[in-house]
Amino acid sequence: MRGPGTARYVLAYLAADTLCVGAGMGVPIFPILLGFVVGWLLPRVVAPAGSPGHPTRRAILRAAFLASFYTFLLMLIIWGPTIPMLWDQEADLANFGIPMILYEAKASFIGWEVLMIAISPFLQLLAIVFGADVRLVRSETS
Repeated sequence: MRGPGTARYVLAYLAADTLCVGAGMGVPIFPILLGFVVGWLLPRVVAPAGSPGHPTRRAILRAAFLASFYTFLLMLIIWGPTIPMLWDQEADLANFGIPMILYEAKASFIGWEVLMIAISPFLQLLAIVFGADVRLVRSETS
């Protein structure tokens, strides 16, 4: 993934991912959707110089891990400071503004934190890998 325009691609991704996190107001649905686009474009970016269009799966997976790690860091910055509320006796978890997905305030809060901080970046990773695989399969059949 070393090329003349790689730094521009990385900076463009960081800006787009940050914008998508902001557009979702901290809920990373847009970065997950961005993952499909990034995955579609990724094989062209990480392809070795001698064989354009044929990157290794390891290079794609490494780039996908790095991209989802940035989203993980953003989620940790946004949702991490709310974790101590679990041990705060006066914290009003029921009226915190998250959906009661597990029908009990504390369990829903824990589920929401895990979903936002851990599962969503993993879903983005899967979206990136899926998009790249679809692009590679499409390029092999045509």
